[in-house]
Amino acid sequence: MSIKKILVSQPKPSSEKSPYYDIAAKYGVDIVFRPFIKVEGLCSKEFRQQKISIADFSAIIFTARTAIDHFFRLCEETRVSIPDTTKYFCTTEAIALYLQKYIVYRKRKIFFGKSGKIEDVMPAITKHIKEKFLLPIAADANMNNFAAMDEANVPYTPAVMYRTVSNDFTEDEAFDYDMLMFFSPAGIESLKKNFPDFEQGDITISAFGPSTAKSVKDAGLRLDLEAPTAEYRSMTDALDAFLKKQVQD
Repeated sequence: MSIKKILVSQPKPSSEKSPYYDIAAKYGVDIVFRPFIKVEGLCSKEFRQQKISIADFSAIIFTARTAIDHFFRLCEETRVSIPDTTKYFCTTEAIALYLQKYIVYRKRKIFFGKSGKIEDVMPAITKHIKEKFLLPIAADANMNNFAAMDEANVPYTPAVMYRTVSNDFTEDEAFDYDMLMFFSPAGIESLKKNFPDFEQGDITISAFGPSTAKSVKDAGLRLDLEAPTAEYRSMTDALDAFLKKQVQD
């Protein structure tokens, strides 16, 4: 099999039970977790330039755990106290449960969806339409993802609280991978920034999500593996099937 070393452009899993470890053992491949991008929080001075007062809002919409971290960080830095009456709307239950890191979960009004899309939590949002909503986002957030709120005339204010930047490779850092796995368009941008003369050749490239897949193709690269699909819902399922076929061939 030609694939021996795989770069997964995500942080190393916190649990040893990750499917990636099972795949590495099953096929005898070396899987390296090395993000192409990293998240950088705005400082309080940068945030204040948006002229947004967190204390003015009665409801917060969270679409990522990263947004939660930087929201509460900026609250602390700007000395804003969040009242117990604040309502939280999250796009998944996992994101909602992450709030326990900062608040007493059972004593707060928290609503969440299942799909990770804003449309899934819209029934709860529209039911509380009289609230004043704050939406913590990244600097490169795709606002088209929140079109449902615009259509429903939800009174919300997007607030940039963090940005995605390239996690640059050092000169002495080896780049000898047989497969590169990307999870966001920003990862492709980082690849181009770090290796402007990159030639794919026999290197296998995989992408998670349609926007990432499009970025791979737009960069003039060959997309060898894509997830999710009707057959493979996760990247690990797709990778397992891909490596199995490599062994069989």
